[in-house]
Amino acid sequence: MIRTFLASLLICMAVQTQAQLIPLYPGNIPNSIAGADEETKTNDPNGNIRYGKVSIPTLEIFLAPKDKANGAAVVICPGGGYSIVSYVNEGINIAKEFNKMGISAFILKYRIPSDKIMADKSIGPLQDAQTAIKTVRQRAKEWNIDTARVGIIGFSAGGHLASTAGTHFNKPVIENKEGISLRPSFMILGYPVISFSDSLMHKGSKTNLLGAEPSASQIELYSNELQVTKQTPPTLLFHAGDDKTVKVGNSLKFYEALQQHGVPAELHIYAKGGHGFGINNKTTEDKWMDRVENWLKTIDVIK
Repeated sequence: MIRTFLASLLICMAVQTQAQLIPLYPGNIPNSIAGADEETKTNDPNGNIRYGKVSIPTLEIFLAPKDKANGAAVVICPGGGYSIVSYVNEGINIAKEFNKMGISAFILKYRIPSDKIMADKSIGPLQDAQTAIKTVRQRAKEWNIDTARVGIIGFSAGGHLASTAGTHFNKPVIENKEGISLRPSFMILGYPVISFSDSLMHKGSKTNLLGAEPSASQIELYSNELQVTKQTPPTLLFHAGDDKTVKVGNSLKFYEALQQHGVPAELHIYAKGGHGFGINNKTTEDKWMDRVENWLKTIDVIK
């Protein structure tokens, strides 16, 4: 038991020493309205850090330990209904698990949509996600990353953001004079918001991103089950059937769309677990991260 504890401690220490926080945009933040930084930070009883009113996005870098690193990388989009960023439960905890697989992880603290800080709040989070992918590929040599193996993972509304990045990469909302690919190599979506249709939507996410009265064309554009093509990246989804916050139908619809377009995909639905369980669904001994590792091997992201 002591040896196990010490081994776990050493792994955590190794992960922590690799973490580095950088601004997502070294210069001006696109689509931003000048104003005071009103970002908030709160801790819940479980030790989870939540950021609200984010106007200055960051990328926290967790490079895989050198003796484990395999060149793969993943951008992490925590959830929070496009109102907060759940930074530990769906960020730091996830990064550490990917590091154990030899995958470098990049936690994106994306801007929270707001008319106060953005000229167009509907594209703000996507600008940040596309910039994160671009940054990882742009600095791949520095970070010892294979540009062909840069994926994205998102949870809840972060799953909507990740799936938007994975279905809108041919519609860039950032400058990309270098022509760097914005397409994630793979997607992992945990209890994701996918659709803004009346029957499936998570109202808070939809309203926060698009406003109280979005147009039909906006609803269609950001209902990502309608945006799948043959070029959509291979995708793994997991969800709980008893999720009362984001209906499991979101994952089902996206999986069906992937199937219809011949995109390699896996879907894992747990009977219970509710919403927002993060790294550990306490209702089952099964670990979804094990499913992820196995799947990443089948699509040749890791050996």
